[in-house]
Amino acid sequence: MNKKIGFIGCGKMASAIIKGIKASSCGEKFEIKGAEVNCEIAELAQNKLGISVLTDNRMLVIDSDVIFIATKPNYVAQVLEEIKDELTDEKLIVSIAAGVSTEKIQKIIGTKRVIRVMPNTPALVQEGMSGVCKGEFATEEDAQFVINLLSGIGKVIEVEESQIDIVTAISGSGPAFFYQVIEDMARAGEKLGLDYEKSLLLATQTAAGSAKMVMNRGELSVQTLIDNVATKGGCTFVGIQTMKEENSAKLFSDVIEKTARKANELGK
Repeated sequence: MNKKIGFIGCGKMASAIIKGIKASSCGEKFEIKGAEVNCEIAELAQNKLGISVLTDNRMLVIDSDVIFIATKPNYVAQVLEEIKDELTDEKLIVSIAAGVSTEKIQKIIGTKRVIRVMPNTPALVQEGMSGVCKGEFATEEDAQFVINLLSGIGKVIEVEESQIDIVTAISGSGPAFFYQVIEDMARAGEKLGLDYEKSLLLATQTAAGSAKMVMNRGELSVQTLIDNVATKGGCTFVGIQTMKEENSAKLFSDVIEKTARKANELGK
């Protein structure tokens, strides 16, 4: 019998995960349904994702083995209060709400099994990056199930919960940061006289290729990859020196630190 997975909330992040699961090699092993109070989002999910979408969270929970909490962080407590009486010990809760700790979830639902996940939207193209951590009562088997599920939509790491806000800042929010860098590079090329679309393609493919080089670097350090391109006295070297003069390291450090802090504040 296929395992039943229910998503409470069918917004962008839930849609990315659902699309990724359905497109992955293990997609046929699961029966996926959603629950959504926003009629427009519910209709979109039904039409684009091809899943049944209920309006009653409790009914979804009753009919699911695994329940993804995919609402905005400030609605999590309200949703948990609504469904807690339907949560039997056999059901696994998976929260993708940024900043909401497993401890906070367990204060409402008790000694139920909870896995906390920080995914990201590149799951839409099966290039996602997710961080997973266990709640107090979740088992290693629970964590491994979620890791295997999300492995169909990208890469997954398991971390301590104290580190999950860092994961949020780097990979959860990270796509937007990389989009911004790509956009800025493309606009810089346009400013110098190159057509924007051509400039955007140059920046995009260079980002994709560079990421692949890092992923396949073997024992080489990232610094070695930089040095291999930035020959002393050359044009790339001048660009790297400019980045150092402008203290790009501090810029990105501040971006990650402030984002992680905000992620932590969201659940309070």
